[in-house]
Amino acid sequence: MMAHYTANAAALASKICPKAPAGAQVFADQLTGYVLWGVLILFAIGGITGVGSIVAGRVFSMPHASKVGVISIVVVFLAAIGYMVVPSMISGITGSGCI
Repeated sequence: MMAHYTANAAALASKICPKAPAGAQVFADQLTGYVLWGVLILFAIGGITGVGSIVAGRVFSMPHASKVGVISIVVVFLAAIGYMVVPSMISGITGSGCI
């Protein structure tokens, strides 16, 4: 008897497709835009900081600072790759957005 209710609940849930309230998409797009631009600015700050660390390490003879600068640039580069790849992966996994 319990399996019957579970099957009905699963069938009902598969028919539900969530929709945003009227006018909400504008605010969602605006918030997404702010987040995306904020992340791009953080990438730029990370890259500038990494280059500055490399230069300061060379100028002041601090090899550890130069190594940290190189590592930070590599991390920013890998994060930028993830920034481009991960949203596509999530979109592919979740499909149309319906439950």
